[in-house]
Amino acid sequence: MPDLPDLPLSPDDRETYRAVATDGTPVAGHDVARLVDLGLIAPNPDQDGRFIAHDPRAAAQRVLAQVQDAITRAASCMAELPSVEGLAPAYDQHRWYSGPVSELLQSRDEMNRRIQQALRTASEEMWTAQPGAPVDRDPEVQRAGMQRVLDLRHRGVSVRSLYNVAVRDHAPTAGHLAAAVEAGAEVATVEELFPRLVIIDNTHLFIDNCLQPGDKDAGWHVTDRATVAWAHMLYQQLWARGTRWQEGDTSSEMLTERQKAILRALEEGEAQHQVGPRLNLSDRTVTKELAAARAAVGAQTVYQLMAWWGRRQAEG
Repeated sequence: MPDLPDLPLSPDDRETYRAVATDGTPVAGHDVARLVDLGLIAPNPDQDGRFIAHDPRAAAQRVLAQVQDAITRAASCMAELPSVEGLAPAYDQHRWYSGPVSELLQSRDEMNRRIQQALRTASEEMWTAQPGAPVDRDPEVQRAGMQRVLDLRHRGVSVRSLYNVAVRDHAPTAGHLAAAVEAGAEVATVEELFPRLVIIDNTHLFIDNCLQPGDKDAGWHVTDRATVAWAHMLYQQLWARGTRWQEGDTSSEMLTERQKAILRALEEGEAQHQVGPRLNLSDRTVTKELAAARAAVGAQTVYQLMAWWGRRQAEG
C-alpha cells in the first residue's frame, strides 16, 4: 500500500511556496522537499537554486486521488479480515485454549444483540434452557421468536429448548411451543432445577451473571472451548432426563403438570420443603398446588394424595 502524502503543510512550507510563486526563489534556510514531493514546486531547469511554482489545485487533485486509492485498498483489506479470522479453528484445533474466553454483557438488550449476532452465522445448533416460570409475553416477541425458529430450521440448524414443566399448564406458552415443534424445533420439559443458558454451534455459550446473582439483566458470553464443551455435555444430560413435548405425561388428566412434578419429587423421597428449590417454586406455591391436587382427587391429606398417586402409577 503506497505511503500517504506528507501533510499537513507547515507555516514554513506555505511561506516558501508564496516566495517561489512570487519570484522563483525559496526562503533561505527553508526545506523545499515536502513541496517538491507534493508537486507544488519543481526545480527550474534553466536556473540553479530557483524553482517554478505549480497550480496548487492540480496538486490537491493528485493528493486526493492518492488518498482515495489508499482508502479503497484499506477497505478491501478490511473486507478480507473475516476470512483471515476464519482460519482460527485450524490454529486452535490442537491447542488447549482459544482467544478471549468470556465477556460480561451489561444489559439484556446487549445480551440479545450478541446472541442474534452469533445466530447470523450459526450452522449447527441453537440449544436453549429456560428455567423460569412461564409469563405472558408480548405477541410480537413470540412472533419474532417463531420467525427465528423458522429461519434456523430452513438453514438446517438444530433448535432445542428446555423448559420448566410448569409451561405445560400455561396456555399462551404451551401454544407457542406447540407451534415451534410443528415448525421443526425440539422442546422438552424437566422437573428439576437447571441453569439458564444458550449454546450456539458448540462455540458460543451465554449464561447468567452468576458472579452477581441479584443482577437479572447482565450475563456472560463465553467462548472458551473447554467451558462451552462442558455446558454442551450438561445440556445433553438434562435433555436426556426431560420429557419431549409430544410425550407429555398423561398419567392423570385431573392434575396439572406442575402438580405432577411436585408429586414425582415427593415420590422420589424429597421432603415437602425441598420440593420448592428443586422445581424453582416457592414453599407457598408448593403448599397451594398440593391443596389443589388433594381437592382434584378427593384426598384429605398429602399421605392420601400420595397413596392415590402410587396406585395410578402402578396402573399406568
